[in-house]
Amino acid sequence: MKERSQHYSMTDKAFDSWKQKVPLLTGSAFQKVEKAVNRRRSLASVFPAEKNVYRALALTPFDQVKVVILGQDPYHGSGQADGLAFSVPEGIKTPPSLRNIFKEVARDTGRPCEDAATDLSRWALQGVLLLNAVLTVEEGQAASHTKLGWQQITDGLVHALSQGRSDLVFMLWGGYARGKKDLIDADKHRILEAPHPSPLSAHRGFMGCGHFTEANRFLESKGKIPICW
Repeated sequence: MKERSQHYSMTDKAFDSWKQKVPLLTGSAFQKVEKAVNRRRSLASVFPAEKNVYRALALTPFDQVKVVILGQDPYHGSGQADGLAFSVPEGIKTPPSLRNIFKEVARDTGRPCEDAATDLSRWALQGVLLLNAVLTVEEGQAASHTKLGWQQITDGLVHALSQGRSDLVFMLWGGYARGKKDLIDADKHRILEAPHPSPLSAHRGFMGCGHFTEANRFLESKGKIPICW
């Protein structure tokens, strides 16, 4: 699957599958969030760039999702956020959490990740939805947009996937992501939980969690093509 546009607007055809399945994306709550973010953009530096806010949805259509990895909000340093949870553009220093993710992939799969691309679009194009709970942030201010209403929208996305799809893998890393567990039907999907990959908590169980091979075993058991991590 090739990227269809360099600007991921909610009016783009790439979002048709999401808008059809998630009514919130065409409703007043969504419009209210967009207006709030636009107001903040007029006053401060907001990340990711406007063209990348919905990149996760653009690269992974509703019916192609196999795995959902939930993040909290975008990186708040200049040039870091690219619209995919935990991902940064090529050429940007690898953030500690992403470095730990790569370490666990290498340990878990036996495949070295020293030179792995930090832009995780290669995962997104295989069906890994890299979704932050809050889709925007202001420069240097982590969690600065948590009260703009994004959670209502992204909760709606997770719930729609839980109800409208079957046999998905949800990776919930850290307390924030685990808070979304009640939105997911555990009888229909595989839920994998671990501490956050941040250096502050990765040693408490993220390292060694084995989620990447476990996810692939589940996908293969359901007749799906596994992810090349």
